[in-house]
Amino acid sequence: MDQTSVDLQKPITGLTRITQRFKTGVTPDRMFKALILDSHNICPKLMFSSIKSIEFVEGQGEVGSIKQINFTEGSPIKYLKQRIDALDTEKLSCKYTLIEGDFLIDKLEYVSYEVQFEGYGGGGCICKLTSDYKAKEGVQISDIDIELGKDRTTGIYEVLEAYLIAHPRSYT
Repeated sequence: MDQTSVDLQKPITGLTRITQRFKTGVTPDRMFKALILDSHNICPKLMFSSIKSIEFVEGQGEVGSIKQINFTEGSPIKYLKQRIDALDTEKLSCKYTLIEGDFLIDKLEYVSYEVQFEGYGGGGCICKLTSDYKAKEGVQISDIDIELGKDRTTGIYEVLEAYLIAHPRSYT
């Protein structure tokens, strides 16, 4: 995976927007199926040292569904809940919002994500991820917090890409 660009915007309103673009050697539909539609199954298997489980607490993956991500013992984060706000299987895009989690308590109102997968070259894709971090009033989001979020995201994409390249029939 090649990270092609990162754009960081810090407006005065307490909203920090980060746009990341990744090039992968995997087709857009396979990345979308694995990362968006089946993350609750594949991520705990591939990232077992950090993700204990992912389960739907409301819905089954459609818009409005809420997933809870449970992290392993010793992780600085115990759990997160994310709501699926939009899902377009034809355009291979998704919007979701982290609405609850122990890291949100002191600093953030929410974190929202918009993910889009587009074809690139001979069978690869560009994954575009836009993240909006909404700080609570009077709170400044540190550059370290932003870097940690970007690193976690990059790590998930890299692990998933490696798996899909090693298993070319998965998620076809």
